[in-house]
Amino acid sequence: MRAVVQRVARARVVIDGETVGEIDRGLLVLLGVTHADTAEAAAWLADKVVGLRVFNDADGKMNRSVAEVGGGVLVVSQFTLYGDCRKGRRPSFIDAAGPEIAIPLYEAFIDAVKAQGVATATGRFGAMMQVELVNDGPVTLIVDSK
Repeated sequence: MRAVVQRVARARVVIDGETVGEIDRGLLVLLGVTHADTAEAAAWLADKVVGLRVFNDADGKMNRSVAEVGGGVLVVSQFTLYGDCRKGRRPSFIDAAGPEIAIPLYEAFIDAVKAQGVATATGRFGAMMQVELVNDGPVTLIVDSK
């Protein structure tokens, strides 16, 4: 699994003019799944993301997690994270898992974040979404599962 994690002041997902997921301060997670991923990888990645110390403490150092600051996590499925652009000009998405693999693992990741007591919102798997965000910092990390 691959996650692009952005610290945000706020973020939301809009589908056909309707807001389907929204957070204030927290993390926007764009989540990609590949064929070899497992439920264990989803749990590990969720734990890693929730535990990332990317929020400032009283001294202004990035030393607090999203849970510690009472923030939320907005999870958006994004198969294009496994796009391969090495050949030609059109990306290949052969490494991205199909829905039969990706949906259960996307849901497992979301459940693992929620299980840690973090307010969690989502987009809609497979939908055409508009993702709006206000980067905070900006802080953007790429995290791959083991």
